[in-house]
Amino acid sequence: MSKKHVAVLMGGFSSERPVSLASGTPCAAALEEEGYRVTRVDVSRNVASVLQELRPDVAFNALHGPFGEDGTIQGVLEYLEIPYTHSGVLASALAMDKVQAKKVAAAAGIPVAFSRSMSRFEVGNIHPIEPPYVVKPVREGSSFGVVIVKEDQSHPPQVIGSSDWRYGDTVMVEKYVAGRELTCGVMDGKALAVTEIIAKANTFYDYDSKYAAGGSAHIIPAQISPKIYQKIQELAVKAHEAIGCRGVSRSDFRYDDRFSEDGELIWMEINTQPGMTPTSLLPEMAIQSGLTFGEFVSWIVEDASCSR
Repeated sequence: MSKKHVAVLMGGFSSERPVSLASGTPCAAALEEEGYRVTRVDVSRNVASVLQELRPDVAFNALHGPFGEDGTIQGVLEYLEIPYTHSGVLASALAMDKVQAKKVAAAAGIPVAFSRSMSRFEVGNIHPIEPPYVVKPVREGSSFGVVIVKEDQSHPPQVIGSSDWRYGDTVMVEKYVAGRELTCGVMDGKALAVTEIIAKANTFYDYDSKYAAGGSAHIIPAQISPKIYQKIQELAVKAHEAIGCRGVSRSDFRYDDRFSEDGELIWMEINTQPGMTPTSLLPEMAIQSGLTFGEFVSWIVEDASCSR
């Protein structure tokens, strides 16, 4: 019996289009190798009519950024009654909004950094909170628009209030959390391995560190104490459940162990549409657990549904 017809949704029209193409292309190839009938869909504004004509059994969502991971395409797929992968409308919208996601996480007992939500024009010439801090667009991914303000800076960077800013008018100003960059995936409600990310060229895990060749090193499993390792896994599952995620997700953490082994562990955010190249963080975790890349994307397809 032939396997399902899968429409792999990729590309799109957000600033993360290149990331989505880099995720969707290997997923489509791996699914074909696993025996699925695959149609690659470069998503445009007429995606609903394209999918109505295709009528696939499953839509594999490999989109990134606004429209692809903020609940919008999920709502289109619900309306079309096409089973789809990853999280549903509400969880996707909630996770994409950094401010609201942090509120939900904090209410669930997950440690988060102090932050303020404000208009980018309010940031102005006076520090909104004591530096160091980070200014983040509320609804962007892949570190687009992230600005780190150091202790010795006399005022916030002027780009935040300028006409060159392309990341929306609402920003989150968050206390800078020093320490190691750690991340943990969740699959089928269970934690995968914890990975430490070491950005090679820059001070934080920015766009180039994530996607440029040699931009970062991934240490899997992370070389941290068993107690902290387990704590990160527990918090990743708790965030997955609190936000209402389905399928797979990945939570990012900062762990400051400069002064003690217990240190300070802070949850930063959750990603409902993690990168899906074979060397991306989440597939590496799945492979480390014993799956092949093909088996991993096949599981995601078989997990697809509506009303997620």
